[in-house]
Amino acid sequence: MTQTILVTGGGGFIGRAIVLQLLARQANVRVYARGSYPELASMGVHVIHGDVADLPLLARSCKGCETVFHAAARVGLWGPRVEFVRANINGTENVISACRRAGVPKLVFTSSPSAVFDGSPLEGVNESVPYPSRPFSNYGATKAAAEQLVLGANGPSLRTTALRPHFVWGPGDQHILPRFLERARSGKVYLIGGGTQLVDCTYVDNVAEAHLLAESALGRGVASGKAYFISQGHPIAIREMMERTLAAAHLSPRMKSLSPSVAFAVAGGLELLWRLPGFSGEPPLTTALAHELAVPHWFDISAARRDLGYAPRIGIDEGFGRLERWLKTQAVT
Repeated sequence: MTQTILVTGGGGFIGRAIVLQLLARQANVRVYARGSYPELASMGVHVIHGDVADLPLLARSCKGCETVFHAAARVGLWGPRVEFVRANINGTENVISACRRAGVPKLVFTSSPSAVFDGSPLEGVNESVPYPSRPFSNYGATKAAAEQLVLGANGPSLRTTALRPHFVWGPGDQHILPRFLERARSGKVYLIGGGTQLVDCTYVDNVAEAHLLAESALGRGVASGKAYFISQGHPIAIREMMERTLAAAHLSPRMKSLSPSVAFAVAGGLELLWRLPGFSGEPPLTTALAHELAVPHWFDISAARRDLGYAPRIGIDEGFGRLERWLKTQAVT
């Protein structure tokens, strides 16, 4: 029997990759999102235009679904806390309630390593690392709270799991990549502390496959109530990641280096400035971003390999080749 599956945020970067893999497996896919996404509709996806704040519509959208992939979120390292709470905490509460009302048996949540990041180095840690007592950003704090809601909801009638993919990249990114390339063209690419810090990254199709593997594991009762780090399984220096991204876009700007102390001071000053009337958008550098660029953060994915059968099929070299080919077709270049 063909499965009916709902993907919240299915028009976004990760959500869309999940949708495409579900379609390839002949699933009957519904997308719940704030946008229209006619391209997905043309593929046979039932696109439901809605907000995660609308519990009645969410519950109706979940009816008859075998699984819900909850990828909708407020992302970013800047913005009013209330916006993050509304989307990431309250929205997740509504998704859980909708699943229960509709009798959905499986829920896979797209979380983030930001849920456990407090600005300190994270080197080879596994899922036993605790949630920080002092969350480092509104995004990280609300993703941690949402993740705990999802895992706490696990039970006989609704099996839940959470994935923490780190630094997701690849074709289709309309959030981080365009801004990075724009800054590169204007000569505003900065390395903090030389850029030798190791970080994990994850190619977007590997992230999507991890979600489908997690759904299958829930069916076997393996991953219930657990969170998993997801990555390429091979950390890379921040400098190398930036250089290879720029090379894929055929750009070669000179990267400037800042010491961590200078970067933190600059970020703090910019944040104060951006809180004044007349400033809008996001500061060029925030304290949260400065810390993410300044310290190593990579993770042990043994649990995902063991429980989910996860192995990153698309390697870093192949991923950058795909990114380069995609960039040639996009206005982003």
